[in-house]
Amino acid sequence: MSGGLVLKLGPKERVLVNGAVIENGDRRTRLSIKTPNANILRLRDAIHPEEVNTPVRRVCYVAQLVLSGDSTPTEARPQLLRGIEQLSQALTDPDSRAQLAAATDAVLQDQYYQALKALRGLLPREERLLAGLRDQ
Repeated sequence: MSGGLVLKLGPKERVLVNGAVIENGDRRTRLSIKTPNANILRLRDAIHPEEVNTPVRRVCYVAQLVLSGDSTPTEARPQLLRGIEQLSQALTDPDSRAQLAAATDAVLQDQYYQALKALRGLLPREERLLAGLRDQ
């Protein structure tokens, strides 16, 4: 990992780092996280339990539970890999496949922030697909 994870935070933005909530000050800032495999979750990106109502959101939520300390990688890894496999059967376009492959690689390397980031990239596509189904 070259230099670790870089977080760009807006004013007053909150982030969860290894279970501790950290709030940025009044200015934009960049943080470099040097500890490999630190559990980091931007609170603005957090999915609340009542929002776990689609297949992609369910898989994102499992990754989020690792980052929040509410699940262990050992518990979450098989659920995540199974969920990603199920998503890959429905999301077969090249962009989605690339996101799912990135998420799989991240999970296998215990990089849960990167896995969540890749999975979140699927949310707009899933929303468009579900909107298309509702319109039929």
